[in-house]
Amino acid sequence: MSGHSKWHNIQKTKGAADAKRSAAFTKIAKEIIVAVKQGGSGDPAYNSSLATVVAKAKAANMPNDNIKRTIEKALGNGNTDNYESVTYEGYGPNGIAVIVEALTDNRQRTAPEVRHYFDKYGKGLGAQGCVSWSFDRKGVIVIDNEDEELDEDTVMMDALDSGAADFEADGPVFEITTDPNDFNAVVAALESKGYHFVSADIEMVPQNYVTMTDPDDVKNMEKLLDMLEDNEDVQNVWHNWQQD
Repeated sequence: MSGHSKWHNIQKTKGAADAKRSAAFTKIAKEIIVAVKQGGSGDPAYNSSLATVVAKAKAANMPNDNIKRTIEKALGNGNTDNYESVTYEGYGPNGIAVIVEALTDNRQRTAPEVRHYFDKYGKGLGAQGCVSWSFDRKGVIVIDNEDEELDEDTVMMDALDSGAADFEADGPVFEITTDPNDFNAVVAALESKGYHFVSADIEMVPQNYVTMTDPDDVKNMEKLLDMLEDNEDVQNVWHNWQQD
C-alpha cells in the first residue's frame, strides 16, 4: 500500500544495536529520563512521551526491570540528570540528507563533535530546516515475519483496524506507519493482539531516497553513520540514503 520502504536502511542499524546492546540501552534510558521529567509522570498511561519511549525500549528487547529502574531513577529527588534536546541537519556524501537528534548535557561538547564528523566524511552541517523539509514525521512499527508464520492480510487488517495509516510487506518484515498522534494507541492495540516488534518509534521518514554508486561515497557515508551512532549524545540518525 505504501511507496515508502526503509527496511534495508535499518538492517545495518539494528545489527549495530544488537552488537552494542549496552550502549543502545544507555541511550534509551536517557530518553526515558527526559520523558519522565518533561511529562511529570512515570506512568506511560498518563505520559504519552514516556509511552513512546517504552515502546521503543521493548522493541529493542530492553528488560522490563531496566525500564522500571530507569523510571524510578528519573522520579528520584536525587536525580540531577539534565539533558537538552538538540537537532542537527546536514549533508553526507553526494548530498545525502541527514538529521541527527541528540540529548546532551553540554552543547559545547556535542556540536563540535557532530560538525567534525560532517566535515570529515560528508558535505558539512547546514542551517536548521535545510533538509528536514524533505522528511515526514511518522510512527513506524516493524514486525518480523522471516519465518512466514504471520498471514499478511491478517496483519494488515489488524494494523488498519488499530488505527494505522498504512501497511507494507517489505521482504521479511511488515512495516506499519501511523500518524505520530496515533502511534501509542496503535502500539497498544497490536500488543494486545500478541504482536512483537523489531522496532517501534516515531521517526523522520524521507519523502524520497537517494542511491550512491561511488565506492568512496559509500565508504564515507558508512563512516559518518558509524561515528554518529557511536557518539553517546546522539540518539537518532535519519537519512535518505537507499542502501542496497
